[in-house]
Amino acid sequence: MPENSCEVTARQIRIHVLEMVHRARCSHIGSALSIAEIVAVLYDRILRLDPSNPDWDLRDRFILSKGHGCATVYAVLAMKGFFPMEWLDSYYLDGGRLYGHITHYGIPGVEASTGSLGHGLPIASGMALSGKSDNASYRVFALLSDGECDEGPVWEAMLFGSHHRLDNLTAIIDYNKIQACGRTEEVLDLEPLAEKVSAFGWAVKEVDGHDCEEIESVLSAVPFEDGKPSCVIAHTVKGKGISFMENNVLWHYKAPDDDELRRALEELADRE
Repeated sequence: MPENSCEVTARQIRIHVLEMVHRARCSHIGSALSIAEIVAVLYDRILRLDPSNPDWDLRDRFILSKGHGCATVYAVLAMKGFFPMEWLDSYYLDGGRLYGHITHYGIPGVEASTGSLGHGLPIASGMALSGKSDNASYRVFALLSDGECDEGPVWEAMLFGSHHRLDNLTAIIDYNKIQACGRTEEVLDLEPLAEKVSAFGWAVKEVDGHDCEEIESVLSAVPFEDGKPSCVIAHTVKGKGISFMENNVLWHYKAPDDDELRRALEELADRE
């Protein structure tokens, strides 16, 4: 079956991520690869943005709360023309513009610096409340990690969002079920996650986080209920797209060496 445009975008993102992390000899490649389809759909189909006017008042706001997965967002911003592709070459390097946790300083298209887990959803909630107060048409989306849901501020923001009826706010949880030190069910079990989020007053839907059509269908339908913030629980695979990285906690920390980069790029080429 031919790929749709979002699948092509996701594959291109993965190629950039592999090359960026390999060049910098840095970490968090598994966390970046798991969100490729989600980010591709957001930037190809969902977010109302203008790369030529990144501060447009009515733009949709996107917050990458799992700031360590920033290589994916940097890649798509460059691909969409927010900044030159050459900036990707400096990712995570001394003197480079693109820091190892996402930063908004001097980076068009990035709304907020994150990396201290649990902070992104509170920031997004404040933006959504501001939009409501101004009767503005923009929407706010925040992409969280599952391990991040161990943090108290996430649940404070959940309470805040439902209390203020922020139906212009959507949280997307990258539920790849592996966090820094092991599987989420072993470190701090989140189940039943959908029921917990629903109990906090949010409208919840679950999706295959690697199915572009399913992701687009769900995100196109927000808000799921009037007067409620929306939460999409995206079931994903850590390190998705590279067979020897998938579901392996070590790729939270490792960078591919020359041979591993070659093998990974060959796998992606075989899927064209």
